[in-house]
Amino acid sequence: MNEEIQQLEPRSMWKHFVDLNDVPRPSKKEQRVIAFMRDFGTGLGLETLEDETGNVIIRKPATPGMEDRTPVVLQGHLDMVHQKNADTEFDFDAQGIRMMIDGDWVKADGTTLGADNGIGVASIMAILASDDIPHPAIEALLTVDEETGMSGAMGLKGGMLKGSILLNLDTEDDDELTIGCAGAVDVNASGSYAQDNAGESDRAFLIEVKGLSGGHSGMDIHRGRANANKLINRLLYLSAKRVGLRVGSIDAGGLRNAIPREGSAVVTVNEADIIEFEEFFSAQVQNIKAEYASTDPGLEVVLQATDLPGSLLDSNFQNRLLAAVYACPNGAFRMSPDMEGLVQTSNNLARVVVSDGKYRVQCLTRGSVDSEKMDLARTIACAFDLMGANVEFSGAYPGWAPKPDSPIVNIMSQLYEKMFGEKAKVAACHAGLECGILGSNYPDVQMISFGPNIRGAHSPDEKVQISSVQKYWSLLLEALKSMPRN
Repeated sequence: MNEEIQQLEPRSMWKHFVDLNDVPRPSKKEQRVIAFMRDFGTGLGLETLEDETGNVIIRKPATPGMEDRTPVVLQGHLDMVHQKNADTEFDFDAQGIRMMIDGDWVKADGTTLGADNGIGVASIMAILASDDIPHPAIEALLTVDEETGMSGAMGLKGGMLKGSILLNLDTEDDDELTIGCAGAVDVNASGSYAQDNAGESDRAFLIEVKGLSGGHSGMDIHRGRANANKLINRLLYLSAKRVGLRVGSIDAGGLRNAIPREGSAVVTVNEADIIEFEEFFSAQVQNIKAEYASTDPGLEVVLQATDLPGSLLDSNFQNRLLAAVYACPNGAFRMSPDMEGLVQTSNNLARVVVSDGKYRVQCLTRGSVDSEKMDLARTIACAFDLMGANVEFSGAYPGWAPKPDSPIVNIMSQLYEKMFGEKAKVAACHAGLECGILGSNYPDVQMISFGPNIRGAHSPDEKVQISSVQKYWSLLLEALKSMPRN
């Protein structure tokens, strides 16, 4: 399948994308891709560095005639989100991504594609390897762990970079020039609980929620898509109130930065209440399907008999947990009053795991206003404080404050309009980009972000548009030629 991808234009970029996607590169396990990039840079005879965090920096001198242009940092992140459909057999630690062409799109076979941010990294590789692309002096900054905490950007020390303009290649709409983004903080609740045993007249059921649209917990959070954690909890909470359902275990959601698509729970119901339970459960499922018919047409809820679990949640704890998860905010919380259509603050209820006397709930709270972001985080914390959970904040990183009058914004805006006959959307986004963090150590570096159309990032529906990659590539090459003189 991947051979077809290498024949797409621009061939040099797609070839490097295929090569990159052959290397497993989950966040916090980037050793193989770091070595891959080090070998790539040294194999080209270019100055190649790895800092103590794992970031790779590759420097290439200016092409003849471009020596007097402002040096540029081309920046992307090496890690990718590893997500797959439940029915897809795939080992992310051992296999390369299986890709295919679907019309004007490239997608993967039941897994995330890695276009986020593999297209950006492959573009940088193609420029570094080229002998016919005019460019000023280039520093390729390839960071690690962007998707699960941005520790690579946080660990990059001041003084490492020499460039004064940074082009971040991690935006997912080809008509947009991104000049700002949200910050984020992880809100984690955990603890232990007392356990009960199932009764002799209890019968067990497996509840599965699957087929949701999912998506990026920043870029897609305003689209009103269902969250598997919230749906399962709703069904458990209502059924517990109606027929005294008891919970044995819950395992729902996945990565903190992906809207949960799937989840399951094992429950028990007294034999005398089974008919009422099944009828009530079916009615609730129909309500949910009607509510999400537009955003999640593939929603499937399965209820089937299973073996009795080894233990149940203590009834008092169960009530408190289900109430806390029900109360936990999820989705867009506040829209920006200053930029139309921009989510200002949101929360993604990313993961709920309850089993064998221990539980863990994970949220990713985003916000472009730091005080408001932390206020929402404390709101979530209070819901879990009331049930006695241990709540911790971690992984906080700042947003990127827009500078619309920056010279690089003017250069890129004018270039976009000249090339494509229309104005680019100059905007901030609700996703996390590394520019805000990098700017803390490099406050004088001008930054802007752009990229091709990528849809369904952080989910197995991820795809990148072929024609859009060609548009983005042409803009990137023209941008390199248009850098100002020193």
